Amino acid sequence: MIFLKMSYQNLEIWKISNEIVVEIHQMTLSLPLFETFETGSQIRRSSKSVNSNIVEGYGRRKYKADFIKFLYYSLSSNDETINHLDILFQTKSLQDEQLYIRLHNKLQIQGKKINRFISTVEKRHNQY
Repeated sequence: MIFLKMSYQNLEIWKISNEIVVEIHQMTLSLPLFETFETGSQIRRSSKSVNSNIVEGYGRRKYKADFIKFLYYSLSSNDETINHLDILFQTKSLQDEQLYIRLHNKLQIQGKKINRFISTVEKRHNQY
């Protein structure tokens, strides 16, 4: 019998957020230099915050209220990341429309999945 190690890395929301962190990081490397240090830095931090709050919440999963609180922090950081992405595109610092659409769609999906995960944790906490 094979036992799966309980880990945040097994969570779909963590896997998606980790992919997005890497894609956002790569995207910011092609921004104008001044944006790399301004909004580029902010979007990197907010996307990493989504990921980190999932991890921290998972580490506190024994305490349902803490787990949920950090998942909400993650959701808020996801919204912040969408906002930064929108600003980069609207100001034309990010000019690749296909990349913008792809990242925006992934962030929207991620937000929905985090919301569903919060609902699941609220209903069935002890399984995590």
